[in-house]
Amino acid sequence: MTDYFDFGSHLNPLVEKFVVSYSQQPRIQHIDRIYLPSRADTIRMTESLLELVYPGFFGRQHLTRHNVAFHIGDLLPRAGDLVFRQVFNCLCYAGETESRQSVDERASEDKARRLTMDFLDRLPALRKLLADDVEAAFDGDPAARNNDEIILAYPGLFAITVYRLAHEFFLLDVPLLPRVMTEWAHMQTGVDIHPGATIGRHFFVDHATGVVIGETTLIGNNVKVYQGVTLGALSFPKDERGRVIRGKRRHPTVEDNVTIYANAIVLGGDTVIGEGAVVGGSVFLTSSVPPGCTVTFKAPELHYHNRAAGSADIAPAGKTPPNAPDRQV
Repeated sequence: MTDYFDFGSHLNPLVEKFVVSYSQQPRIQHIDRIYLPSRADTIRMTESLLELVYPGFFGRQHLTRHNVAFHIGDLLPRAGDLVFRQVFNCLCYAGETESRQSVDERASEDKARRLTMDFLDRLPALRKLLADDVEAAFDGDPAARNNDEIILAYPGLFAITVYRLAHEFFLLDVPLLPRVMTEWAHMQTGVDIHPGATIGRHFFVDHATGVVIGETTLIGNNVKVYQGVTLGALSFPKDERGRVIRGKRRHPTVEDNVTIYANAIVLGGDTVIGEGAVVGGSVFLTSSVPPGCTVTFKAPELHYHNRAAGSADIAPAGKTPPNAPDRQV
């Protein structure tokens, strides 16, 4: 076997086909432009930030109170450089794509340095929010043995952590970077949290997979959601040309101490789930819920077929059909 695939006479025609397709489909190529954040470097940056906020769990282990300052003193400049380079790329990218003018690299560099320092300066305080999220997971899941298990193994906490890091970039008006971060976490965990969402303290996503939280969602403190929950938009307002109007409030508000069970769907910018409410599994909501209320749908009828007796019975969910055989399970 040869060390490489030999195209023979087919190489040049195939190259030409690709070049022609690039000119025919300009929306999915980045050619004749300079600036773009690196997805690979953004992942590396996020991993270094995880090491900063969860020392000993991500990256270097065996830290002690004697060497932790040295370790952070070494890690911070490396993490800061990764942050700075991606923020700089994002600022220049926005200038190149939005203004259609030449990019002022010196001004972008100065702004990127300021934003990098502002972001890193926020991380010690952000760790308190993350500690509350870990506590929420431990309090909310009786299967959790300890906090270490939650930090190392829970996809919900991983997604929330990356969201909270990305949200700080979002608040600093860094373009594109926050979305790359949260979509990477989405691919890792199945949890899709837009970096523009506002989420309070002590937030827990149980089982995680399939959760969707939209850009303009407002979530209070001590909220718990289960797998498959969607906090989404009911409809997208459009302008006179039929284009989606961006920046409008279109996702629900979830107030403090709310629990939303598996596969519930809550839609609409005017929808408010009041404080202390409970939304049952598989409920579909497009209207508000008063504080303290529990929302469920009528239990379906279940059909039981007893193969031994050759009969069929119908019973409400949770009730035993009249002809079901007695047995212990």
